Amino acid sequence: MGTVERETVESRVLDAAERLFYGRGLQAVGMDTIRAASGVSLKRLYQVFSSKDSLVEAYLHRRDRRWRAALERFAEQHPAGRERILAVFDWLHRWFQEPDFRGCAFVNSYGELGAAHPGVAAAARSHKDAFRDYLATLVAGAGAAEVLTDQLVLLAEGAITTAAISGSPEPALHAREAARALLGVS
Repeated sequence: MGTVERETVESRVLDAAERLFYGRGLQAVGMDTIRAASGVSLKRLYQVFSSKDSLVEAYLHRRDRRWRAALERFAEQHPAGRERILAVFDWLHRWFQEPDFRGCAFVNSYGELGAAHPGVAAAARSHKDAFRDYLATLVAGAGAAEVLTDQLVLLAEGAITTAAISGSPEPALHAREAARALLGVS
């Protein structure tokens, strides 16, 4: 299989895996379901991803890159400083309104397999660490106290979980207001 063909197959499989894993859960979706949804033969699927575990890890790494890039693109459209921090919560509000929103893919995956699957646990930790690092960068750029980073992370993470369970995008707005208070923005 050539490089271009491999990349095409990989992309098709990951597109299907992301839709199915995020929508139904990791354990509920088998390789045959992904094969059918991607239109890739089982033989080709296993040539690109040697196991379901390797596919799950690839899905999580890809989702991490996409999620963080989308957040950063949105936030960077706002003025640096406190407004950029608040933009994180505006982006969350938009995300929560997407029709397929099911909460955090990393929390969901960790809840399903984290204790039994070191790769899933590592991907979840890496994603959460990267999100925290991004917020720390924004906090430093705003000249705010470093201690606010962890407080803002908890507001965002709490909003994600609450929105997933409640089915409402409003937790992002509540978290934004709490962030405004912490940042001293009137």
